Amino acid sequence: MNIRTATPHDLLAVQNCNLTNLPENYQMKYYMYHAMSWPELSFVAEDTKGQIVGYVLAKMEDADAEAKTPAHGHITSLSVMRKYRRLGLAERLMKQSQMAMKDVYEAKYVSLHVRVSNNAALRLYQHTLGFEIMEVEKKYYADGEDAYSMKFFFDPSARPPANGDVAASAEEDEAPAAVQE
Repeated sequence: MNIRTATPHDLLAVQNCNLTNLPENYQMKYYMYHAMSWPELSFVAEDTKGQIVGYVLAKMEDADAEAKTPAHGHITSLSVMRKYRRLGLAERLMKQSQMAMKDVYEAKYVSLHVRVSNNAALRLYQHTLGFEIMEVEKKYYADGEDAYSMKFFFDPSARPPANGDVAASAEEDEAPAAVQE
């Protein structure tokens, strides 16, 4: 398996991976916007035949002095085709994107959203990659499901003060897993 930077030529295969695996889908112009605006941040996983079997789509958010938020990366979407899951591809894709955010754009942290019912993704983000649950965003998804807003901090000074027991309640959640790695 090969992990490499995504190119505009990969976007149809990335969109196919998204449509096959995830309920949140995007128009091609959205993928192109990411590829053109932040070309160093999105990555694809290829099988031995060069077929794209996974991707991470990522972007940067500018610093906001008024909201007191530093420049940070955001994971828009992550998906691995079912046949290629449990091989560590999602972890490798995420780490590549995170390092590019830090090295290229000097991101202070990385944010993402994940469905509260997606236990497999939650385990990846929390236990494997070290993300923290910051809050629950009610009815975040189009179907009304809540999302955990999560962050991974490169710079400890970017971490806000503790905000209660959101993370503890997430670990106690026993909802069925919707494996999407």
